[in-house]
Amino acid sequence: MSTRAAIVTGGGRGIGRGIVDRLLTEKIRVLTCGRGARPSDLPSTVEWLQADVSKTDDAESIVAEAQRKFGDVTILVNNAGVQIEKTVDKTTDADWDLIMGINARGTFNMCRAILPSMERTGGAIVNIGSISGVVSDPSMAIYNASKAFVHSLTRSIAIDHGPNVRCNAVRPGWIVTAMAEDAFALAKNPAAAKADAIARHATGRLGRPADIANMVAWLVSDQAEFVTGQCFTCDGGLTAASPLQPGLF
Repeated sequence: MSTRAAIVTGGGRGIGRGIVDRLLTEKIRVLTCGRGARPSDLPSTVEWLQADVSKTDDAESIVAEAQRKFGDVTILVNNAGVQIEKTVDKTTDADWDLIMGINARGTFNMCRAILPSMERTGGAIVNIGSISGVVSDPSMAIYNASKAFVHSLTRSIAIDHGPNVRCNAVRPGWIVTAMAEDAFALAKNPAAAKADAIARHATGRLGRPADIANMVAWLVSDQAEFVTGQCFTCDGGLTAASPLQPGLF
């Protein structure tokens, strides 16, 4: 059995579940968590803890439970996140608390909880950001801001806690998940909006959770031992393109 152990937050579905499944193929032991009950289809080899990363005590409990189960935990993937489709003027204090609490404070809480032990054992942290923290999606103001926070925190951790701890971020683009479908639903014509989004990808398709999971697996591996403080965009070429449409020229 592998001696490597990982915590993946928000691993019950979507990108997080893809990451959990990918790390299992590397024979890495995994504890994941979420605010709800354990998903019925989660592999029995995966440890589950019902917890809310926005709460300091819960974050500390997640780390403590993983260490109790596995011993040293040298991999942390901060994937837990939520999304609200609103502009600034429509955003309530409760919306702010939810989005910034989970996406920003949750990432911070988990990093703070694991850094003391990870500085001793060595390890790698991967934070899941978003292209929305670089190029803003419409009507998702504080979601966009929360992901920009994740990118900046990633760089600070890498500088402050190297060389024992490496910290990087992955910035997914449009990945086929429930969150992406919620965003398309904002459009006047969701089907047309989705078709237009696909057409803007150099890869000719939207992303899959496995696309992000493969990058995470590399970043936590020894092959990436010289990589830290970086934010990697994985978006099928979406943000590489000019807004001018090639078919018009």
